[in-house]
Amino acid sequence: MDKQYFTELISNQIRYVRLEQKFTQERMAYLLGISKKTLSQIEKEKKTASWAVIVTLCALFEESTALKKAIGDNPVDTVQFIALEDSDPPQDKRLGGGIWWRELKSSGPFRLQQNIISKHYRILDFHNYRYSSSFSKKEMMSRMNELLKQCPLQPILKK
Repeated sequence: MDKQYFTELISNQIRYVRLEQKFTQERMAYLLGISKKTLSQIEKEKKTASWAVIVTLCALFEESTALKKAIGDNPVDTVQFIALEDSDPPQDKRLGGGIWWRELKSSGPFRLQQNIISKHYRILDFHNYRYSSSFSKKEMMSRMNELLKQCPLQPILKK
C-alpha cells in the first residue's frame, strides 16, 4: 500500500468516520483544519484529502471502526509504515492477529505475519509484542533471522 492509495482509501472513509462520531460537517472540518466546503467535496469524492488531513484523521480517530475496517489495522500504525517506511519501530503490544493477519512463518518465539488488506508485514513474539514491521517481505525475513540468532530461546522439539 503506497501513500497515494492510502490517501484515496481514507478520503473515502471520512464521511463514515464523521457519522460514526456523530459530528456535523462544520465540527469535522474544524477538527481536520479544513473548510466545510473542502470536507463536502471530499465526502462527495470530488476531491481527495491531503496527506496532512489523512494523518490528522487517523491520529484523532485511531479507534474508529470505519477506519479499522477499511485498513484492517490501526490507522496510526499504517500512517507510520507509509510515512517512515517503518524499519524498526519501538516494541508495542499487539492483539496477535485475528482475522486481518495471515501467519507466514513461525520459528522459535517469533511469528511473521502479513496484513491481508494493506499487505505490510510484522514480526511478533509469543507475547504479541511487535519487533519489526515493513512492506518488504525480504527485509522481514532477514530481520526474523537476525532476531532468531539473538534469541536465547530455542524452539522446543517434540520427542
